[in-house]
Amino acid sequence: MWVLTVLFLSAVLGRLLGLGGSPTDIVGRRLAPPSLEFPAGTDSLGRSLLPRLLEGITTTLLLSAVAVALTAVIATFCGIVAGYRGGKTGGTIMRVGDILYAFPAIVLAILVAAVVGPGIVAALASIVLVTVPLMTRMVGQATRQVVERDFITSAVISGVTSRTIMTRHVLRNVAGTVAVQGTYALSVAILVEGGLSFLGYGVQPPASSLGLLVQEGTVYMVTAPWLIIAPGAVLVVAILAINLIGDALRDRFDPREARRLT
Repeated sequence: MWVLTVLFLSAVLGRLLGLGGSPTDIVGRRLAPPSLEFPAGTDSLGRSLLPRLLEGITTTLLLSAVAVALTAVIATFCGIVAGYRGGKTGGTIMRVGDILYAFPAIVLAILVAAVVGPGIVAALASIVLVTVPLMTRMVGQATRQVVERDFITSAVISGVTSRTIMTRHVLRNVAGTVAVQGTYALSVAILVEGGLSFLGYGVQPPASSLGLLVQEGTVYMVTAPWLIIAPGAVLVVAILAINLIGDALRDRFDPREARRLT
């Protein structure tokens, strides 16, 4: 958790303090290697890579976090309704999710980008559509397990409304599932954003994202490898840190599953 926090806060504070200058300023010679003057080197236009990297970290993490927050709201609502209601309502919700889940993530993301056009909106919508199906299914399964418990049966017999049961009793008991799936969805979101931006459908210049920086760096992979190493390393560290957080949350909320996996 602290790795991700340090990464994000460093990027935000670095931008606020103007570390390395403006991401759009041409400050040095083209493709200069890392040095004391330019700690991360310069890009093909002579811009310092450090401020662009800080901007890319902020953009990627914020975009992914907002998308996963939307995913959590949609998937929690759909999953609880599907798991509690069951029948045709639950079946329909799950079938729609299965259809979306059947598409490879990057293919679905490209289809969305083709409809709404390249940019941040396309990345946001793509991440939501890619991550909602699995989280909906997991929340639905958790809801069915909660519904079978005695206290839910007692609430139904006592005349408690379905809305109250879902919002007060079920939601509280599936919160752990939402938290665990949310962390895994965040790592998927970062990958989707990176893939879209790499293909030119995500964040557009002059803005920066980690995926866009990797895409720009591939052109000069041999002559200026630092252009791809820096954003690529940040992507790996961020995704690894998020997955470790997800594993820790899984161990916290479902120790039996953790013991089974080990």
